Amino acid sequence: MKLSGDKVTHISHVILKKLMDKDVIDIIEEEGAVRHAIRRAINLQLKAGQDMDEAVCKKIESLSRHVSEGSPEWDTLYEKYFREEEVKRGIKQD
Repeated sequence: MKLSGDKVTHISHVILKKLMDKDVIDIIEEEGAVRHAIRRAINLQLKAGQDMDEAVCKKIESLSRHVSEGSPEWDTLYEKYFREEEVKRGIKQD
């Protein structure tokens, strides 16, 4: 999934505000530095998701038979291979 820089910045503001409103965190650094760390974490997660999507699509395309994107079989394979990628990358446990 791709998000514009403005959207990621907005999300970082919302996250920081919610965390501060609920007293989940105490800010010991400048808020801008905290928002920057949140933006970085969001962008890393988006990049990881994009990388996994590309790996899964390549795996489906490399099958000996053709599987049409959007078909029920493609959807099933995509979900299966995506879960495998999550486990492989340590995002989820098996």
